[in-house]
Amino acid sequence: MPKPLWAGAISFGLVTIPVKIVSATEDRDVHFHRVHLTDMGRVRTRKVCELDDQVVSQDEIGKGYEIAKDETVPVTDEELEQMPLPTAKAIEIAAFVDADTIDPVRISDSYYLAADGQVAAKPYTLLREALERSSKVAVAKFAWHGRERLGLLRIREGAIVLHSMKWPDEVRNTTDVAVPREVEVGEEEVEQALQLAEQMTIEDLSGFHDEYREALEEIIAAKAEGKPLPSPAEDGKPEKGEVVDLMAALNASVKAAEESRGERGEDATVHEMRPSKKTSRKSTAKKTATSKGTAAKKTASKKTAGKKAASKRRSAS
Repeated sequence: MPKPLWAGAISFGLVTIPVKIVSATEDRDVHFHRVHLTDMGRVRTRKVCELDDQVVSQDEIGKGYEIAKDETVPVTDEELEQMPLPTAKAIEIAAFVDADTIDPVRISDSYYLAADGQVAAKPYTLLREALERSSKVAVAKFAWHGRERLGLLRIREGAIVLHSMKWPDEVRNTTDVAVPREVEVGEEEVEQALQLAEQMTIEDLSGFHDEYREALEEIIAAKAEGKPLPSPAEDGKPEKGEVVDLMAALNASVKAAEESRGERGEDATVHEMRPSKKTSRKSTAKKTATSKGTAAKKTASKKTAGKKAASKRRSAS
């Protein structure tokens, strides 16, 4: 079992459930050291006081809040721990809500709540059963790393999961983002997009893996063994500035998705790309010029035939 990060209790009405928090995720990224390139020596970060330019040890460093320029108020860890918060050592359930009412953008880190001792077994199971049967999630408040946080409790494979959440005022409004709102999309394009989404729907995400990390590990292994580095993958992205026909791209994507699943793609509707107005005008001009040329040739042929007939009549007379 991972090392507990926090120990306290879930407060569910008058029910108390002793629990320990353990991380539900783990960091699998490849981490680098900062080094001096000339000799590969480690480069360390030194904590220096800006007033006396002296290196400060960790036990000399504390917290301070700047209330005005050149005026800072010190705040100790003891003062933070003694704040009158009911959630200091408790995950206090405040309400239950339907799971689909929670905006995913508010969900942050995830933790498992482990029952702390045999005394927690029954109330832990009681809360788990209540969450499972009601199909709801619990909204809770708890203290974590020197601040009070909002949390979400739900069930995953028999374990109670705690998701830390952003407070409502921590989520930015979408009006601050350059989101297109006036662009019209055709119904046919929407239907093709829905068909593509249906073709790409899967039930299991376990097949996904970090290809960047794997490629990075290959580079590190090659350098460690003195071997040539792996060849870079070809970039299949369209060139910058290339105009893409949306409908054609959707149809091609649907066909590709069907082929990857081994389907024939009978339901896919392939639409021809409509020519641009410039192309249409050029084609019409060419047709008009061709028609005029043909008519002129026919008129010239008729005149030539008339002259030959008149010449024969004169010769006969």
